[in-house]
Amino acid sequence: MANGKKADVSGYPQVITGLPEAEVKFKGAKAWILQGEERQLVFFEFEVGIDLPVHSHSYPQWGIVIDGEMELKIDGVPRVCRKGAEYLIPTGAMHGASFLRKTRVMDFFSEKARYKPKQPL
Repeated sequence: MANGKKADVSGYPQVITGLPEAEVKFKGAKAWILQGEERQLVFFEFEVGIDLPVHSHSYPQWGIVIDGEMELKIDGVPRVCRKGAEYLIPTGAMHGASFLRKTRVMDFFSEKARYKPKQPL
């Protein structure tokens, strides 16, 4: 902390950014995939101001805020999540998020191919 202000999110280390980058359709968002046989662990970085539209999945999703701050809405109920906050999105729950600061989250998807690797240009 310098001058009483919180340090900005520094980003993931190369051990994470060396994973396959995910195809993410939001400007200001990046993600890297750790692929399992039937599930994915995805490491996201979101810039401030990104709004993820409300959607649902046919499987549960668990996540944790690594750093930053977001407002997560699950079935219309808002919750501000900061560093260390965990969340569980039940099967079929409508959910979306708004990023109030540059934020890093780790999400576990109970689906084999929630995100696809980014194709080289």
